[in-house]
Amino acid sequence: MQTHEIRQRFLDHFIKAGHTEVPSASLILDDPNLLFVNAGMVPFKPYFLGEQTPPYSRATSVQKCVRTLDIDEVGITTRHNTFFQMAGNFSFGDYFKRDAIAFAWSLLTNSLSDGGYGIDPQKLWPTVYLDDDEAEAIWRDYIGVPAERIQRRGLKDNYWSMGVPGPCGPCSEIFYDRGPAYGVEGGPEADEDRYIEIWNLVFMQNVRGPGGGKENYEILGPLPKKNIDTGMGIERVACLLQGVDNVYETDLLKPIIDLAAELTGRAYGAGDHDDDVKFRVIADHARTAALLIGDGVLPGNDGRGYVLRRLLRRVVRSVRLLGADKPTMGAFINLVIDTMSPSYPNLATQRKHIVDVAVGEEASFSKTLAAGSKLFADAAAATKAAERTTLSGSDAFTLHDTYGFPIDLTLEMAAEAGLTVDQEGFTTLMAEQKKRAKADATARKTGHADMSIYREFLDRGPTDFTGFDELISEAKVLGLVADGARVQSATPGQELVVVLDRTPLYAEAGGQMADVGTITTGDGVRLRVTDVQKAGKSVWLHKVVVDEGEIAEGDEVIAAVDQQWRHGATQGHSGTHMVHAALREVLGPSATQAGSLNRPGYLRFDFHSGKPLSESQRREIEEISNAAVEANYPVHTFETGQTEAKSMGAIALFGENYGDQVRVVEIGGPFSMELCGGTHVASSAQIGPVTLIGESSVGSGVRRVEAYVGMDSFRYLSKERALLAGLASSLKVPSDEVPGRVEQLVTRLRDAEKEVERLREESARAAASGLIDAAVTAGSTLIVGGRLPDGIDGNGLRTLAADLRGKVADRSAVVALFSSVGDGDAPKVPFVVATTDAARALGIKAGDIVKEIGGFVGGRGGGKPDLAQGSGTDAAGIDAAMARLRELVRDR
Repeated sequence: MQTHEIRQRFLDHFIKAGHTEVPSASLILDDPNLLFVNAGMVPFKPYFLGEQTPPYSRATSVQKCVRTLDIDEVGITTRHNTFFQMAGNFSFGDYFKRDAIAFAWSLLTNSLSDGGYGIDPQKLWPTVYLDDDEAEAIWRDYIGVPAERIQRRGLKDNYWSMGVPGPCGPCSEIFYDRGPAYGVEGGPEADEDRYIEIWNLVFMQNVRGPGGGKENYEILGPLPKKNIDTGMGIERVACLLQGVDNVYETDLLKPIIDLAAELTGRAYGAGDHDDDVKFRVIADHARTAALLIGDGVLPGNDGRGYVLRRLLRRVVRSVRLLGADKPTMGAFINLVIDTMSPSYPNLATQRKHIVDVAVGEEASFSKTLAAGSKLFADAAAATKAAERTTLSGSDAFTLHDTYGFPIDLTLEMAAEAGLTVDQEGFTTLMAEQKKRAKADATARKTGHADMSIYREFLDRGPTDFTGFDELISEAKVLGLVADGARVQSATPGQELVVVLDRTPLYAEAGGQMADVGTITTGDGVRLRVTDVQKAGKSVWLHKVVVDEGEIAEGDEVIAAVDQQWRHGATQGHSGTHMVHAALREVLGPSATQAGSLNRPGYLRFDFHSGKPLSESQRREIEEISNAAVEANYPVHTFETGQTEAKSMGAIALFGENYGDQVRVVEIGGPFSMELCGGTHVASSAQIGPVTLIGESSVGSGVRRVEAYVGMDSFRYLSKERALLAGLASSLKVPSDEVPGRVEQLVTRLRDAEKEVERLREESARAAASGLIDAAVTAGSTLIVGGRLPDGIDGNGLRTLAADLRGKVADRSAVVALFSSVGDGDAPKVPFVVATTDAARALGIKAGDIVKEIGGFVGGRGGGKPDLAQGSGTDAAGIDAAMARLRELVRDR
């Protein structure tokens, strides 16, 4: 049975049982605890935590997941994967243990004709938590599993929580017996290689307290509503139903391995374990990389981008070590898209973008490999020069961590150079890095810790946002929070958070900054609203300063938006949609959104693109945007189902966790249609002029445009016009001739600077030649040196010193040159010392001299025995420095 069919049978089974199908969320969600979605229940966390009310009582999904903690283990064993699909069914206060167990059992054991997987019931072993008599009884008496095939296990194996205070509960896992060829008898307790877990049923019935690990926390009591969270590993079930030993031999990964074998000329499964590891790395990482890029991740140097970059580079490395010397990434990513798009169609629609990003990273890493090879050669030469045969762990770690050079490539090249590598030292440094990263990840696990103060409001239900229809609303104060604690009242000067039952003030979201405004009462209380944020995406938190009067919990108030602020904010947000539409028209659909920010009069928009905008493209984007403004397109907003919105062509931002019902903002019909929860103008003419003010790079494959709108755009253009008029007046030419005139002046200035530099060099050479005539002898060594004309930098002094040294190369000689560079009270004093072969034979080293004389000019320096340089700040010390040099040489 093919993996896509296994996936569809799961969904069909639970849809038939009354579950709502929920499409897989993006691998990127707005969760402070997670780099990527790593479990099927993650998109449902707000429901389990009580932060949001679920729109259904039972749901089912097949969620894309990525886990990268064991990335270095991928390929070494066949059990580690970075990407996997977790099928799950969920109940929010609806059914509980008996139905959850029955649903799982029937799907696993029903015949193929009845929609099941047709697994032999005799091969299935359930486990339950130590004291979960209820679950054991269901398995034994209701399902009919013999008692000897039901095993009880402790907190570590059969009790689940999110790792933070909140819902928790016992588990019941289902294991499949692969037979005596895979290990000993005795169930999961005896051998988890023979008995592999394929399904985990979590009975969410309790609340846990703080604590670390899987066992170090307290069970505080029962949940108000019992929930079900289950997960079935699609890939593991595919192994069983396809009759293969591991996921790498299933229908979605084996074709990638076969392609790798074809492209490298090496064979998989031919008895070379190291080769097999590389094949598995290619298959696993290429698939994960394609899925990540499809969900909006781009290669970078930190966070998600770093993980993607590492995955892609491990593919390139593995292909190289298998013998391929040509680019292969395009072939792998295209094959991944072919195999995975039946379940994830967005891969096919984004094919060009995904392939371009992956191929671009391959090309970039090829350059890194070239640079790393040079750095390795330097490290290897230094190792041999020190008469050692082992490259230090520090060198290997620097190559790996700073330059992205893989350790196994370092090992291979070291062997070719006749060296070994201190792998223990390298491993120690890597372990220290992982320990720091783990500590950082633990420190980040505070995303829900501060929510407890707002739990009452979250349980009450979402804030009624009235800001789409009105700017002033009557409201009631539900609570006041100051310094992290509830308070009953607040007086002038206090800063606090106010929770209202309803509000017209927009909370920061979707790139739009929060509204500012006021909260007042009829008897003179006035609060100044400086920011509005959300708790649990549903409760508005008004950050305020009390200006007048005393506010108290329960007060009836008037919440009002600053109308000028809101007008500017709507201009900025609608302008962002206009610029996005114009970008897509100019660059094509691959120019997808990567982030945005808009505030009154200003917008910035990040988009996916591998190269800068040309001047003509910038002009075209500006013209399209302003043509849409002039067209005075109507702006319509409406709510509809997510599927319906996407079928209409509405653009969704990857990484956003949209609900079933979405808000669509349509500007001018097909011109712009996006899913958006922000505030907007009524018609495009209200945006005012759009002026692009900048375009730049913000990361690998991501560009940023910035623009002014409305009056800010007018003021910017007015300022530019005044500047141009001033230049025209100064240059005494019409405005349209200013660019040409400025270019002429710049050319003349550059030519003049070159001539000045030429004259300075001639003067310096003449002065330097005179130094030989004025040279003195100290002991048996000639000393050529002194102060040269001002303005010669360190590079110029090096050139002159080398030239002078060449003229006295037949004897023991030292050349020492000083200059002064820069204006003001503290000019720089560069200096250079060079020695001849005969001087070095006497033990006179330029690097030693520089260290000795640097202090006389208020500086320091260093270098090699033949040439060294430094810089100081006190030209008055040059004579003393030369005197000290003569003393040093005289002693030789």
